[in-house]
Amino acid sequence: MGQLEGRTALVTGGASGIGLAAVERFVAEGAHVFLTGRRQTELDKVSAALGDRVTAIRGDVADLDDLDRVFAAVVERGRGLDVLFANAGGGAFATLADLTPEDFDRTFTINVRGTVFTVQKALAVLNEGASVIVTGSTSASKGIPAFGVYAATKAALSSFTRTWAGELSGRGIRVNAIVPGPTDTPGLRGLAPGPEHVSELLGQMAAGVPLGRVAVTDEIANAVLFLASDQSSFVTASELFADGGEVHV
Repeated sequence: MGQLEGRTALVTGGASGIGLAAVERFVAEGAHVFLTGRRQTELDKVSAALGDRVTAIRGDVADLDDLDRVFAAVVERGRGLDVLFANAGGGAFATLADLTPEDFDRTFTINVRGTVFTVQKALAVLNEGASVIVTGSTSASKGIPAFGVYAATKAALSSFTRTWAGELSGRGIRVNAIVPGPTDTPGLRGLAPGPEHVSELLGQMAAGVPLGRVAVTDEIANAVLFLASDQSSFVTASELFADGGEVHV
């Protein structure tokens, strides 16, 4: 029997990268998984690969109407949520000198506003003892040049995680953050100025990791599964760093 047998999960940003790896792992452990993403083509691929164990819904966490549609689908299934992985997010490099108000608003809207209202709208369907997992980033602790706005959004989510853990403890709901180090995802590769610079970017990221490499998405999904499952039943208001020692060594 899998660690999530008979349970229901929602993964936002679940069509690629860490989100997709988590979806695949949750399904392998017996869960039915709702997942969201902004690109229908990617969602269709996930549905084709995983069949009726997933429900893929096109939506943007920055759009409250889209979130309402997602949670309406959860309500219609009638089993609530045992796991919420609020993973959707993104960012881009911009120094303080180059930052525009539009860049600032876009990043905070997706990463902070989107996550806050994803969790808020989930409150009505979270089952007793559910697990909420928020995606953080080691950038919040490192002061990476030109990554200030993204890092600030992740620092904000770290604070929200601790607050929500206290607010929801009466329902037995645990709230934790997964804090990945640099991970080989389409999003990370997209930070390179062109395809010919991807290897250089990954090498630069790996140079700052004591283990000498970037993570693969399955490694982060393993840590997410721990937070989602009963293995972490006495863990809440915590940040689990899956960073190869990037922050702590």
